[in-house]
Amino acid sequence: MNLNNLAPTFPIVRRVLFAVVAAALGSSICPAQNTMATIDIQVDKPLHGVSPTLYGLMTEEINYSYDGGLYAEMVRNRTFQDHDWSGIAHWNIEHIGNSVASMDIDPKDGPSEALQHSLLVNIKQADSANPAGVRNEGYWGMAVRPNTGYKGSLYAKTDTADLGSLSISLVDERTGKTLAATTVSGVSQKWAQYKFALTTGKVEATSQAHLLLTAEHAGKLWLDVVSLFPPTYNNHPNGNRADLMEMMAAMHPKFLRMPGGNYLEGNTIADRFPWKKTLGPLVDRPTHPGTWSYRSSDGLGLLEFLEWTEDLKIDPVLAVYAGYSLRGAHIDAGPALQPFVDEALEEIEFATGDPSTKWGQVRTALGHPAPFPVKYVEIGNEDSFDKSGSYEGRYAQFYKAIKAKHPDLQLIATTPLKNMKPDVLDDHYYKHADEFFEDVKHYDTVDRNGPKIFVGEWATREGSPTTNLGAALGDAAWMTGLERNSDLVVMASYAPLFVNVNPGGMQWESDLIGYDAMSSYGSPSYYAQSMFGQYLGDEVPVSSALGGSSRFFYSVTRDASQGKVFLKLVNASSNPQPVAIQVAGAGTVSKKATMISLTGAGLASTNTMSDPTRIAPVTSIIDAGTSFQHTMPGYSIQVLEISAK
Repeated sequence: MNLNNLAPTFPIVRRVLFAVVAAALGSSICPAQNTMATIDIQVDKPLHGVSPTLYGLMTEEINYSYDGGLYAEMVRNRTFQDHDWSGIAHWNIEHIGNSVASMDIDPKDGPSEALQHSLLVNIKQADSANPAGVRNEGYWGMAVRPNTGYKGSLYAKTDTADLGSLSISLVDERTGKTLAATTVSGVSQKWAQYKFALTTGKVEATSQAHLLLTAEHAGKLWLDVVSLFPPTYNNHPNGNRADLMEMMAAMHPKFLRMPGGNYLEGNTIADRFPWKKTLGPLVDRPTHPGTWSYRSSDGLGLLEFLEWTEDLKIDPVLAVYAGYSLRGAHIDAGPALQPFVDEALEEIEFATGDPSTKWGQVRTALGHPAPFPVKYVEIGNEDSFDKSGSYEGRYAQFYKAIKAKHPDLQLIATTPLKNMKPDVLDDHYYKHADEFFEDVKHYDTVDRNGPKIFVGEWATREGSPTTNLGAALGDAAWMTGLERNSDLVVMASYAPLFVNVNPGGMQWESDLIGYDAMSSYGSPSYYAQSMFGQYLGDEVPVSSALGGSSRFFYSVTRDASQGKVFLKLVNASSNPQPVAIQVAGAGTVSKKATMISLTGAGLASTNTMSDPTRIAPVTSIIDAGTSFQHTMPGYSIQVLEISAK
């Protein structure tokens, strides 16, 4: 049929017939799209404020998040704690030429009370042309870059006066070439620390490198706390990876929940986060078993956690151990629990006490006299798993003691209580995208006379090792509900934040930021989080929406001082979503708006180490005003920044 033949005499019939045929043919003529959604925003009618601490960070030692991740230490198993019948993990003997040597653990000789064993390298034959020693493979390699300085140290002693200097080098595993080298001289027969520096020249960047320590004379050499750091964020000694700190900063977080969830509890009571043993020089930190089948070096100790929040200019949310561990052991409320309550009070004093207090004085001696601004303290973690029913009594004992000394602190419970109202309740959600779509209105009808809500762990669990676009859509939909209810929901933090993408580096799928020794990248969910964190006002104005698909979601906040409205739009449908936007109650509304858009080819589309920005925000300018229309592409998350004063 040729529709043009009807045009001269039947214009109306032509339009109707075209619409009928187009509907019958569907996308062969034009793409299907959802029904129009109409959003009305009353700028001058605020419903309630937005929590100033709404979005933040939650991390714990999982997926090699700290060791092998954020914590910048390049040497793996630096204190030789990981060893068994199969050998000393991540260390190997190095025979060069005709040298002869062996290595083993000396279980009775170490550099400190905390570290009472060491690596014994027994060099039986060596000379300048045939040195012998040990090498460390790092965390799936060591990242070496051109024209870069690396700071190292080690504890050592020998049984001979003529062992000579130790040669220390970074070696390219692909070519065998030395990338940087130095020497340490004067190793004596008593334990001492020796510092060194390695500087590369015009070398090719690689993560296929290792650290090599050798000697040129026969003798016994004991080693411990062998450490090497690249340049760190803000040049902190014992500091963090700059790229991962910068990625967190780009999320515009307001807090850090520390030191983590399961990592706080430990598998057993003895394995809980030992905050006192994480203070001071590395040689005085004994390390401890983590909860995900590998040991924590405790290089990221309590003070480093607090300094992390200072670096990012965010608040610490301090979690204290509350008498329950992952494998079910617990301590009932009463006298047996009191030492743990006292320990929590000491921990709070370490963080917040002035230098005249006992633990404030300890913090001052470690180089940080200024207290940290702790406002929230969480009592335990996921105590709903404690089937003994002991949590309410344990929480009450902690609550009474902490409030007596720190009445202004807000105390967070990890599960609902029957007989008392906590200041804040920590909710955790791990769901698929469809489940979050169905649950977006979760907090719409929650009693405002109950405790405030901290969504301390949550994630859309789709994609591996990091999330895909489908997960980002689930996350964004859920966040529209958090923003709409930000009078009740005072904080929220995605988890897990980090994953080492190397084989064996992941214990939990669907993570926010992926990395290896050299590089890092953000998942689609990372960019959704960043968009929601950056474009957030301080009040929620009255708004309403009609129409649109069942997978269309929105939220509106307003920055009253800047006269900006932030309209978040989520189209989790594959079809385009037309939106009509009405802005009322403002004196003037700009004719242009900034649009930040995140979209991709399909729900399974994602970012990877080799393609890190396949899905990333794109900024553009669109027409706006008091009344305008806009069409969202399928599978998209958008923020419209509208000037309305």
